[in-house]
Formats: sequence, structure tokens, C-alpha cells
Amino acid sequence: MRVLVVNAGSTSLKLAVVEHGERVARTDLHELDLDGLTTFIEREGARIDAVGHRVVHGGERFDSPARLDADVLRTLDDLSDLAPLHNGPALAAADTARRALGGVPHVACFDTAFHAGLPPEARTLAVPAEWREGWGVRRFGFHGLSHGWTSRRVAELAGPGLRLVSAHLGAGVSLCAVADGVSVDTTMGFTPTDGLVMATRSGSIDPGALTWAMRHHGLDADEVDRALTERAGLLGLSGRTGRMEELEAAATGVDAGARLAIGVYLHSLRAGIAAMAAALGGIEALAFTGGVGEHSPAVRAGACAGLGFLGVGLDEAANAAAGVGEETELSSPEAPVRVFVVPAREDLRSAAEVEETLEAGTGP
Repeated sequence: MRVLVVNAGSTSLKLAVVEHGERVARTDLHELDLDGLTTFIEREGARIDAVGHRVVHGGERFDSPARLDADVLRTLDDLSDLAPLHNGPALAAADTARRALGGVPHVACFDTAFHAGLPPEARTLAVPAEWREGWGVRRFGFHGLSHGWTSRRVAELAGPGLRLVSAHLGAGVSLCAVADGVSVDTTMGFTPTDGLVMATRSGSIDPGALTWAMRHHGLDADEVDRALTERAGLLGLSGRTGRMEELEAAATGVDAGARLAIGVYLHSLRAGIAAMAAALGGIEALAFTGGVGEHSPAVRAGACAGLGFLGVGLDEAANAAAGVGEETELSSPEAPVRVFVVPAREDLRSAAEVEETLEAGTGP
């Protein structure tokens, strides 16, 4: 089966054609370029058998892939305000792809699905019962396609059953504690704004700061949402950019804002990895993935530098030499925790889910 995978992220539109578990065509667009999607489909569409769409938030209804129909699309539209940087673009891309390729099945693949089995103590938020039981407020977790792929690859590289912390570091950032291939805890919560410091998202923040800003500075809910998803994170800390490579270049000079942004980011990252290790009762492997995780030796080194007490030790030469797009072990020989960089392959995982769904005839 030849599957077109459409991955509309918060800062990009990634397109790939996957056949027999391998990419046979690919293009990365740096914005929601629907004309670019149409052009790609015009070139590849005659040979497409199915389309898979990465959808960040599946809510409580979707714990497995689902064929896109009018009912599913309506439900996903209702969830858009829970992932405003992601679900809206995904639906726009799905609309374009369905109009161009209406004769083939379209399947939604959910980032939340990998975390659907979180234990009660990890998924339950300490909010009033009405919020939990009536409104469905809980920890969902995200980047599931990436964490799922990473955990499978680490199992193949280092053996099954390892207690793994998977670190997806991109424009969005999340960690996942994986025990024997199963998600048991993760840093993102009800929405993808929660958790660690990200490119333009704040991560976890004292809710009292939000109510204070609303009371004393007249901000409404939409203004708070835009501030914490579009103007916070590395961008808010540095005052210049949310792109890690630009901050690393600026931090070598006199840019105090860039140095502060990187410092806060690494502090958040190290604390999160330690928390995920605690959820696992110890850590045996740590894997970096995502754009920053794959491209930045400095971030990998900075994260590992404060984790020696957990048994993490980095081979500096291996870390510096790790090639982008290559699976590489980075741990020092004497360190008990094995450290890897694993290229993100959400497209391959999505294509596999599409094939499994269509072959089984399953999905809402």
C-alpha cells in the first residue's frame, strides 16, 4: 500500500509518501502551505492508495486511528480549541487532501492515542470532581506517534523491556516514561501547552499567575491563550526567537536573553527527565528525538550534564559526531543508562497505523 502522510504541525507541513515501510517521496514546508500540499498531491496522487493525517488531540473519544468521515471531522473541529496550534491546521490540510483525493480512504492518526492507557495516578488532574467527571478534564499526553516510534526503535536497538524516557524536542517539547513499550507518564497534560518550556509555548505555569493577569491587567481568555501559546517559551524568554539554532548562535556572543532562554529550557528539561525516571522507578535508556533533539549536540549535552545521579553519562565525541537522520548511541561505555538519538519518523508510524486500520476494517 502506498500511503500519503500529512503532518500539519505547529510550525510546518510535512508530507511523505510511504510504501512498504519506507519513504519514497517527501517534502517539508515551513508553514501551512495548502497550495504546496495541492502541488505535491498533483505530482504523487495518481499512485496514492490511502491518506493518513496526524491529528494532535483526539480527546476522550479516539484512542485508536479512525477513518475520516463527517462525524469524525465534526468531533475534531470541536476539539480544536484544546490544541489551537495543531488541530485547526490538521483539519485545513485534511479538507484540501480530501478534495484532491476523494476516491481513497483517509485515516486520522492521533498523538493522544499512545497515552490512552495512562494509569489513573498519571492521567488524573487534581481539579474539582465536576471538571473531571463532567467536563472531561484529564491528562491526555501528546507526541504519541513520535514516542511510540522511538520506543519501538530503542527496543530494537537495545532490547525489549527497558525503562525508557523518550524526549521529543521540537517546536513542541514533551517527555514520555515508557515501560516495556507502554506509556506510563508524560509531561503534556490536558492540552499541548502544558509541560516543559517550548519554542513559543510556556509549558507548566502557576495558574494563579493567569488569574492574576486576568484580574489586574484585563486579559481575557483568548488573550491569555495567545500569549502562552504564541509569545511565551523560548521566544518570550529571549525576546527574539523561538528557534533553538538561532539562540545557540546568539548565546555565543553577548546576548543575555538567548543565554537565559537556553538555561531555563535545560533546567526544565532536566527536571522533567528526572520526574519521568521517578515514574518508572529508575531509568535504563534515554532517547532524544525531534528537530532539536536530533540537531543540537549542545542541548543533548546540557540535558545529560545534570543527570549523572541517574546513571546518565554522555560520550562527548559520539554526541558531537552524531549525524542528523542517523540512529546513534551516545552514552559513555561505563554509564549504566544507554543514551540514543533516534530520528523522528511520525510518518512511518502513521502509515503503519493506516494500513493496520484499513486491513482490520476498524476505526469509528
